[in-house]
Amino acid sequence: MKTAEVHPIGIVTSPYKDRGDAPRQGRLDPDVEMEIEIFPEYAGGIGDLACISHLFVLLWFDRTSRTTLTAHPPGVKDPRPLFATRSPHRPNPIGLDIGRVIAVEGRTIRVAGLDALDGTPVLDIKPYAPSIDAITDATEPFRDDR
Repeated sequence: MKTAEVHPIGIVTSPYKDRGDAPRQGRLDPDVEMEIEIFPEYAGGIGDLACISHLFVLLWFDRTSRTTLTAHPPGVKDPRPLFATRSPHRPNPIGLDIGRVIAVEGRTIRVAGLDALDGTPVLDIKPYAPSIDAITDATEPFRDDR
């Protein structure tokens, strides 16, 4: 079996201290601001993020279970296979959020719209580009009437 090694590039400072504090998706509470502090050795990769309104933020959900293979999405009657859900409980607890960029100040990126807990490691950030990232004919997986 091959292994993968990841190294956080930063850490989130968030008002959400415990799992019950955070919304199930950051976009459900879009005005809550938090900060992504990029570690000094990666500061050269930030720039001013000019013309970037939103970022994909890949997170390591370090306070979740890594053993479950089913999840129960809200509003869905029966549990679903894990990989058909967005549950944070996964073998590799990588979270994918979209954050609205508020400001960049040195190594700190202020964002809104994440569901990260305080102290969550950041694995990577990438610009959200609606021209290639928005798929208008995608199907909705979290409904029972499919």
